[in-house]
Amino acid sequence: MSVLFAVSIGASHGQQTPSPPAAVKDGAEVAPRGARAARDVKYGEWRKVCFTAAGARTLCRTTITGTLGTGQTAVRVDLIEREDGTSRLQLFLPVGMYLQAGVKLSVDQQKVHRLPYTWCVTNMCIAADVADPKLLEEMDGGKALSVDVVDTSILTVTTSVPLDRFATVRKGAPALTLDQAIDE
Repeated sequence: MSVLFAVSIGASHGQQTPSPPAAVKDGAEVAPRGARAARDVKYGEWRKVCFTAAGARTLCRTTITGTLGTGQTAVRVDLIEREDGTSRLQLFLPVGMYLQAGVKLSVDQQKVHRLPYTWCVTNMCIAADVADPKLLEEMDGGKALSVDVVDTSILTVTTSVPLDRFATVRKGAPALTLDQAIDE
């Protein structure tokens, strides 16, 4: 499979595109037509990078990226934590997803947490929200983060992000700290 969340869209001329079955009703869940695992995703290492601007609170990002053999990003997970304790979890995913379904996350196949898609750019869509402290606790002690998305064919696509070094990296010293001094 050359693209993690490849979408096959075919329409012949003169046909109307039917509305997707199982559309979301009042926040109800999408009923996918089936499921498939994302294959050939290679994950790098968890990495923590911090940013300090003059007069501002430090901001740290603990991140991991999964790529395909082509070098295309399949998924990137960012936990952004501010010095004041506020955290945000965001996932970068390829375009071609059924955005209304959002993203489902679970650690070691336990409780499901949801993230809504917040915006898309040319080659990526971002699902993000305030990080649930319970999810972060589960990630700190977990083995794998399951990421489930629904593609435009209404198939659930799943990948598994390794969490074996997440807590150590998150709670440890940053691999890099970028300082921005503002001269007046």
